[in-house]
Amino acid sequence: MISRRDFLQVSMAASAMVGASGFGNWARLAAQQSLTQDQLLQFDTFGNVSLIHVTDIHAQMVPIYFREPEVNIGVGDNKGHVPHITGADFRKAYGIADGSPSHYALTYNDFSSLAQAYGRVGGLDRVSTVINAIRADRPDALLLDGGDTWHGSYTCYKTQGQDMVNVMNGLNPDAMTFHWEFTLGSERVQEIVENLPFAALGQNIFDAEWDEPAELFPPYKFFERGGVKIAVIGQAFPYMPIANPRWMFPEYSFGIRDENMQAMVDEVRAQGAELVVCLSHNGFDVDKKMASKVTGIDVILSGHTHDALPEPVLVGETIIIASGSNGKFVSRVDLDVRDGRMMGFRHKLIPIFSDVIEPDAKIASLIEEQRAPFKAELEEVIGQTDSLLYRRGNFNGSWDDLICDALISEREADIAMSPGVRWGPSILPGQDITREDIFNVTSMTYGEAYRSEMTGEFIKVILEDVADNIFNPDPYYQQGGDMVRIGGMGYRVDVSKPQGERISDMTLLKTGEAIDPSKTYIVAGWASVNEGTEGPQIWDVVESHIRKQGTITLEPNNSVEVAGI
Repeated sequence: MISRRDFLQVSMAASAMVGASGFGNWARLAAQQSLTQDQLLQFDTFGNVSLIHVTDIHAQMVPIYFREPEVNIGVGDNKGHVPHITGADFRKAYGIADGSPSHYALTYNDFSSLAQAYGRVGGLDRVSTVINAIRADRPDALLLDGGDTWHGSYTCYKTQGQDMVNVMNGLNPDAMTFHWEFTLGSERVQEIVENLPFAALGQNIFDAEWDEPAELFPPYKFFERGGVKIAVIGQAFPYMPIANPRWMFPEYSFGIRDENMQAMVDEVRAQGAELVVCLSHNGFDVDKKMASKVTGIDVILSGHTHDALPEPVLVGETIIIASGSNGKFVSRVDLDVRDGRMMGFRHKLIPIFSDVIEPDAKIASLIEEQRAPFKAELEEVIGQTDSLLYRRGNFNGSWDDLICDALISEREADIAMSPGVRWGPSILPGQDITREDIFNVTSMTYGEAYRSEMTGEFIKVILEDVADNIFNPDPYYQQGGDMVRIGGMGYRVDVSKPQGERISDMTLLKTGEAIDPSKTYIVAGWASVNEGTEGPQIWDVVESHIRKQGTITLEPNNSVEVAGI
């Protein structure tokens, strides 16, 4: 008799063969004008339950450009496995044709030229159209938001997240979980959550003083859909107090909490759950490890690392779905649940091509309402760019290079440090740079640009610490984003080495001299997690620099040598 795991593997293979991953019919279309909304939304309805997943929107309400990473290094058991392959290797793995819409949507090569052909992506009014189409086909589909929603734009900063709350309420989700939301501060988060018309979940959000589950964030919620009793368990970002300022949410503690997750799975199963879904903001590699340790989870909807995968990954009997970021994709997952078990699935990663998908007029009006009070500020042109500006990858993107250049020039520093955050849209060569564009890559509630003295030895300690957060072979010790971005200094990193031995050949670029461990350097940076950091806001620093430059032209950054991959 075929086992359930074998059945799921066959289901996945069959799904890929018939194009249910969404990249069978339209991926080889030659040009945008051949691509239609009907083709993007086409789906062979399957089973009796549908899940809709969005995550890591980062407050991007309107269409944008977004370049996928060029460098995404996997270490340990994840080396060479998705999502840690990019570009041509990624296209080969999924049978994606060069120059196709999926080439543009999922990989970085030829980005500027393909962007001219295929246009912008995202826009929550287009996302709404996709959600409405799925609900028309499957009226009781569950819409689940993986978090990083109330953060990342000018209007979100100015309204303390209210703009995104209003628009997301218009999409009518069933549940969400959290990460950057907590940087609004715990009082503001409580104010919003208490008024949400849907579930705010986090089995790993605990009261810090009593080490008990936080009452504001229930661990799970039950739903009845398609005759199936479904439990959705929330998993907030585990490393909140490490990656973000602990002083902004001192009442809460987090962590992965595998044992509690297992207890929650067992608890909902005992209460009759026939399908268990984990709505996660762990990051993909952490989700893979968690799936190997916790039994009984049918589906993990993965967030945090912004990965967009056209097919699920199977770990044991758990399927893991990765739905990208910035409103660029929506995932639909149809499930066949019978006799209390998930027996098969169909999945489609739907790219939100803004010029192809018709906006939902109701949500478009709601978005305009949020943006109207800030229209003049959003649209003010600060400068232009001759270079593609992007952020996303293990090391510096060109947006990060520009921010580091601004810190060095405006703060009169030798070296600049910019956080390795993944959020932020791209700008094409020849485009204007507006104030909105600057906020899209700098907006946060602790954006002060510090200026301090650091020894060469301390700079190396910082780099080693961040590198271990990213390249530790155990995913449970990967507690950061991407590598801290460095300006004014070059270095070598060997990702195969242990902690403390990865960083070498540190060089001050303006002189070509080796960084002296005992010498003091002026370092400018931003997004310090320390309370009381003083300095101008980073967006003001970047705006001043761009105004002085007029037109931004960046040379390729070859200052970081990567070994051990």
